[in-house]
Amino acid sequence: MKIRTLLVLGVLAVLAPAAEAEVRVKVESGRHVIYNDGPAKLGASEDWLASRVRRASVFDNLIEASAQENSVDPKLVKSVMLVESGFNPAAISKKGARGLMQLMPATAAEHGVSDVHDPKQNIAAGTRHLSRLLSYYGGNLVKSLAAYNAGEAAVDRYDGVPPYDETQLYVRKTLAAYYGKSTLGGGFGKPASDTFRGIPSSEGKPVRWMRDERTNRVILTTKGRAPRRLG
Repeated sequence: MKIRTLLVLGVLAVLAPAAEAEVRVKVESGRHVIYNDGPAKLGASEDWLASRVRRASVFDNLIEASAQENSVDPKLVKSVMLVESGFNPAAISKKGARGLMQLMPATAAEHGVSDVHDPKQNIAAGTRHLSRLLSYYGGNLVKSLAAYNAGEAAVDRYDGVPPYDETQLYVRKTLAAYYGKSTLGGGFGKPASDTFRGIPSSEGKPVRWMRDERTNRVILTTKGRAPRRLG
């Protein structure tokens, strides 16, 4: 028991400093469960997020495989995972989202996940969900990320990032991890009754899927029409 307690405290010591959300441990059915009350890395600096995504993680092979299968940039999947859970497969939010990609129960069930804390299943389902959102919003990355956090209904209602502090911060932090910056033009800082409806910078341009002719890797681009566009 003492060894288990020390291990749990050690995990908390690693997770707590960089997280804005509260990290806590609860005993359920005799097991210690780690909870994070909201996206794990919203409190991290944008420079830190960008540099952490560039570093290797133990999940990189799983990310690469799922990203390739679903025609999504693996760096985008990794950026979402970093902000969602801080690469913690045991993470559970106060709203019930679980695992590396913080899947809600309905989303996990939709994608046939039997063990939401299994990294392979969680990453595969989260990547498919992200790919579906990108398709639904025509490659608009800002709307897709907002919907990953707040749901399509909220994004469709406001025709953009809804006026929720957490969602606005989530989109900004995830873009920072992915692009290395998060300049969103306007929108953030508007009154609660208003919303963000598009940006003049590159983040707001439609994102197309294509394969690099030399490496055959799936990439996202905001440049001209790709000669080998993926369906």
